[in-house]
Amino acid sequence: MKENTTIQASLAGFADSVSADCTVGLIPAAKPFFTPNPQHPTAEKHHPTAGSPNPASDKPYRDFSDFLHEHFSTKVQKISINAGFTCPNRDGSKSHGGCTYCNNQTFNPEYCSRGESITGQLERGKRFFARKYPNMKYLAYFQAYTNTYAATERLKSMYEEAISVPDVFLIIFYSRTAFVPENLLNYLSELSRRVFVLIEYGAETANDRTLRLINRGHTWADTADAVARTHARGILCGLHLIMGLPGENTANFRATAAAVASLPIDTLKLHQLQLIRGTRLAMQVEAGEAVVAKWSAEEYADVCIDFLRRLPRRIALERFVSQSPAELLIAPRWGLKNYEFTHLLLRRLAALAATQGDLTKE
Repeated sequence: MKENTTIQASLAGFADSVSADCTVGLIPAAKPFFTPNPQHPTAEKHHPTAGSPNPASDKPYRDFSDFLHEHFSTKVQKISINAGFTCPNRDGSKSHGGCTYCNNQTFNPEYCSRGESITGQLERGKRFFARKYPNMKYLAYFQAYTNTYAATERLKSMYEEAISVPDVFLIIFYSRTAFVPENLLNYLSELSRRVFVLIEYGAETANDRTLRLINRGHTWADTADAVARTHARGILCGLHLIMGLPGENTANFRATAAAVASLPIDTLKLHQLQLIRGTRLAMQVEAGEAVVAKWSAEEYADVCIDFLRRLPRRIALERFVSQSPAELLIAPRWGLKNYEFTHLLLRRLAALAATQGDLTKE
């Protein structure tokens, strides 16, 4: 994503804090740069201010800056990495063709090149952001495709290369829930004692029928199992969901919200289904073989609000929308930047006097 937004430690900047895929956290320097995961069985005791709520307590939902505030005392910025992975539903292990909606060109930033080394991509990303934020620390974000889909020793080499780059102390992985072997989780558990580690699983929906329809190559049970095994090792864990997948309705969204709320996750990303040129789903929609939601921005904001009201506040919402390059995007074309959508959502939350979790018992 080409837009990058600074998270401000105030409600005025709150709208920007969850809108950017490459998120910056501006956090008071009152504690060490990184504090170990408090859930980790061997974690050192936190500094007294670590893990405390973000002072901007009047927010209607817990955002990613709150989450970062619990772990870091300085600015942190994601740098996306394309490490040359593929997916098990592309190479025949699970299926062929990949997810019907997927075109990875839509979320690889211009500094992220598959032909460049991990070190090279990180250094280019650092130069990209350092012009504006010279004292930044960085999260290496293994984003494209399935970033645990390789031999464990190869994965270890990649991850260790990433954290060997100066000012890169943190790793986030995007992975598929059916491809997190035990030996890799054991290694990541050990790694999380040294650096910040968060595994972000692409769940997309709790509806197995939809998962088959979009050729994900996993079930909701796979997601629940992966999250349970990750959490048991004290590794921070997030989910990624897509709202508006073919055939889904309000009842499906609420069922997914209930399923997500039952899992021990730390973060959650939502975004609208985007119809992208050249994808199988775009062809299916054009041929009348698939039907997808055609929401206005206001209607989608209401979908997000209904969803977040059913989520416990322990889950940090990282984002609600994603932006694809205009030349690839068919729909929706709302003409809103991410922070503008988040302002819209905040206004509608205020009008309803609604907050995250106010429809749950937790």
